[in-house]
Amino acid sequence: MTKIMFVCLGNICRSPMAEFLMRDLVEKLGRGDEFCIASAATSTWEIGNGVHRGTREVLLAQGIDPSKKRAVLLTKKDCSAYDYIIGMEMTNVKDILRIADNADAHKVCRLLDFTDTPADIDDPWYTGDFETTFREVSAGIRGLLSHIDAQK
Repeated sequence: MTKIMFVCLGNICRSPMAEFLMRDLVEKLGRGDEFCIASAATSTWEIGNGVHRGTREVLLAQGIDPSKKRAVLLTKKDCSAYDYIIGMEMTNVKDILRIADNADAHKVCRLLDFTDTPADIDDPWYTGDFETTFREVSAGIRGLLSHIDAQK
């Protein structure tokens, strides 16, 4: 089983979007049992809060209901337990590396590093542009799945 942890600052916008879109993708491919997919925050600001309205609206438009998701904090134990620890931007990567043991550093990268255009995914909490975030996250998860499949 491949274990994937998506991470952003608050775990209410980008990382839950990636978590739910990745789950939806692998389920539609009939491969849901091959994956354990979760998301977490690097800060305590939003812990316990639900998914941001903008992310929720984008996911609901895709037929995906994230209403039960609550923000959780990334732990050192998570970093050891998951095969991929994927930040949405370089700041997330730096924060993940601060939390993780050095032995787990090789698991850490940005989501768009799995695409032809590696870059940060801007935080829509600040930009308000959840549609661009959706497009970028979608491209990233497709690239990640292709990478995982190529490793087999």
